[in-house]
Parts: sequence; C-alpha cells; structure tokens
Amino acid sequence: MGIKRTLKGQPVRYSKRIIQEAKEIGLYPYFLPVSGEQGHIVRIAGKETVMLGSNNYMGMTEHPDVKRAAIEAIEKYGVGCTGSRYLNGTLDIHLEMEEKLADFMGTESALMFSTGYQTNVGTISSLASSEDYVLSDQFNHASIVDGVRLARTNAVVYKHNDMGDLRKCLSEIPKEAGVLEVTDGIFSMEGTIAKLPEIVGICAPEDVMVMVDDAHSIGVLGPHGEGTAAHFGLKVDITMGTFSKSFASMGGFIAGNEDLLMNIKHSSRTLIFSAAPPPSNVATAMKAMEIIRDEPERRRTLWRNADYLKKGLKQLGFDIGHTDSPIIPVIIGEEPYTVGWWRQLLDRGVYTNPVIYPATPRDRCLLRNSLMATHTLEDLDLVLNAYEEVLKEMPIDE
Repeated sequence: MGIKRTLKGQPVRYSKRIIQEAKEIGLYPYFLPVSGEQGHIVRIAGKETVMLGSNNYMGMTEHPDVKRAAIEAIEKYGVGCTGSRYLNGTLDIHLEMEEKLADFMGTESALMFSTGYQTNVGTISSLASSEDYVLSDQFNHASIVDGVRLARTNAVVYKHNDMGDLRKCLSEIPKEAGVLEVTDGIFSMEGTIAKLPEIVGICAPEDVMVMVDDAHSIGVLGPHGEGTAAHFGLKVDITMGTFSKSFASMGGFIAGNEDLLMNIKHSSRTLIFSAAPPPSNVATAMKAMEIIRDEPERRRTLWRNADYLKKGLKQLGFDIGHTDSPIIPVIIGEEPYTVGWWRQLLDRGVYTNPVIYPATPRDRCLLRNSLMATHTLEDLDLVLNAYEEVLKEMPIDE
C-alpha cells in the first residue's frame, strides 16, 4: 500500500511525548480507571477515595431500588433496542418515561434522546436556521456551542450572567429575526446559577424563545428537583435535562409545548439517526426520578453537604468563586500547579476534577468539587483535612 495522505485533523493540546511524560510522573489526570461502583466512595488504584468529581448529585448509582429496576428491565426487554426511536427502536417503556417526565416537569410533553449531548445538539439545530439568531451565555456547555454550529445560525455570545450585555446583544439583532436564548441552569465549571428571572424578563417582551440546559439542575433545584425554572417559579419554552447526572443513567430529554416537541421529534438528526436509549438506562432514570420526587430529604442533605464544604474551604482561605450550587470550584491558578494539587489530593484519598485551559482562563485553572447527597460529614472532614495539608505544602499565591 502507498503512503496515506495526511489529514490535518483538530489541534491537539498534548503530544504523545508530553502525555507519556505526564503519566510517568503521575500527573496525567485523564482516563483514570475506577474499580467497582461509582458512588460517594470509589476505589482507585486499590485505595478507597472520596469521590468529588462525579455528577451523581443524589447518589442514585448506589440505590438498591435503582439497580433492581435496571436488572428487571433487562430481563423484560433485553439489553438494547437495535434501532432508532424513529423506526423500530421505540419501546413502551420509552413512552411511559416520556409521560412521567412531562408530569415531573409540569409540561405538556417530553422527548427523550440517547445522550444529553445529542439532546442539545439535536434540539438547537432543529429550532434555529441560518436566518435566525441564538443568544448564548459565554459559559454555556460545549453541546450548546456545537448545536449552534450544526444549525449554522447566527451565534451571539453574551458575557456570563451579564444581563446588561444580554440586553445589548438582543437590541442589536434585527427586529424581524427569529431569536432563541439558551442558557445553562447551573453552570458546570463555576457552579453559578443563571439569572433566569432577569433573562425571562428581558426576552418575554421581545417574543424571544427561552431554552434552559438543566443538566446539572435536575434533581438539584426546584421544589421536587424539576430544575431552574421551578426553582424561580417560572415557565420557559424548553427545558433540557440529562439522565447521566442526578438520574444515574445515560440519555437526555427536553420538556415543553407538545407542538414544539412534535416538530423536533420529526426533524432532529441526533434523534432520528441514533439508536434508542437501552431499556435498562430508561428504567434506571425512571426509578431515580421517582425517588428524587418522593424523598425531598435527599435534596436537603445535598445542600447541607454543599454548605458545609463551602464554609470549610472558605475558612481555610480558598477562593471558591461565586458558586451558589453543589458545584464548588477551588481556584488554583496556573495549569501545572493545578494538576499538582489534583495529584496531592488524590494521594490523600480525595478525587477532584482538574479544570484547565481552554475550559478556564489560563491563570484561573481550578479544581471542581461536586457534592452528593450520600456524602457524610465524615467524608467532607477528610476532604477538608486533605485540602489543609496540601495547602501547607503547596501555598496558593493571591
């Protein structure tokens, strides 16, 4: 065979040599295998470790009723659907889940996708055309960014949670143009909550459709875990949610007006051209949703844990930004120092997520700590002790 033509590909931040060197000195923080169950305590390299890097906010991965629901679904339906929802892949459990999702969210209808990423990409690209405009918060998730790209629409990015900039951006869009405003509910890196009352107040008088990505808010915010709009007592046009966080599974959904969702159902490429969610995934999410709705004390425990860790980190002098959620960033600074902090904490039995450029500015790299309802105060005391020990060895410059 002849020599293959070289493809340009996407730019890669790390060369093979750099990755290998990082692995050799224990400073490669990616693809680290966890042995056994993904709970509040995990086993990494044979050592019990407090998990602060998971999005398992309600601790549902460990719940025996949730695990039993998945097993029973496999016994009834088998292990997969082998087809798209559009064709042979729709099972009665999919329809049952969509009905229960709509009831849970207080909307007319709900529509499931195979992943949360596909949900945002498929929804946005179905709603917006090249003649429309999408207003998007600066810190929105990559799936929103990619959905806008696939739609080939006019992207207008406003500064994070800056309502003055949102108003300015909207004023510069032609009055006759269609506009979709998209925001995360809880922003996954900084832990801030969208200023949804102000967003709705700005968009409603201009007939702008509002979509909220509640991937990190479902189960966490709202009287029963319904998300950001319910938290503020509001209604929005579309709420997106995912199964891979509080619902302890894999998949995604949108909830909203029946006619609007019917249009997306018959036009979304990520829905039509993807295999349907496996029945075990759906059953897992369904049981988790029921428990979250019926046991509000779990949400209260989650927020107690978040407040406890925030208070402890502040007392130790750490900069935790402006978080107002169970996602707590600890601002470290430069990338190498942040990865060093990650390693030191891991050696002390604490797993955090190192977040570095381009996910953050180069000088504002951070460790993301995500709380669970199943963490105990003893777990969090261990975490605080580990942070205090590392701070003595690796002081953070102000």
